[in-house]
Amino acid sequence: MIKMNSQSAMFQIPSQPQNIAKVEALVQGLARQYNLSTDVYDNILLSLTEAVNNAIIHGNGCDCNKVVRIRTKKSKGTLAIQVSDQGCGFDINQIPDPTSPENIAKPGGRGVFIMHHLCDCLKFEDGGSTVEMQFNI
Repeated sequence: MIKMNSQSAMFQIPSQPQNIAKVEALVQGLARQYNLSTDVYDNILLSLTEAVNNAIIHGNGCDCNKVVRIRTKKSKGTLAIQVSDQGCGFDINQIPDPTSPENIAKPGGRGVFIMHHLCDCLKFEDGGSTVEMQFNI
């Protein structure tokens, strides 16, 4: 499901891992619509892929009866992308630092770490069930 106007759009996908592949087409559309540079395109693609992956797997537990909502909004040279799941959220302060020596070999926290470094602004809302990524375009 897609709802769009010139400055915003909303997408909804079922929580199945194979739907992560739909992210690339979405980002390609955004790149055309907003004439994104290669660097910004790459940052959005990696960040959005991580966010949708986390929403499908961790937030919604791959439950195909649940959906992931992706909202985009452009304003004043910034593109904001929100990813929301139907899970119970999480505490961002409980995510381990993947760069700490004791966590180097452990899974977990790398997606949030990557998003934090690729986005110009990263916020978690709704108890962690929504992430908003902002990119200067």
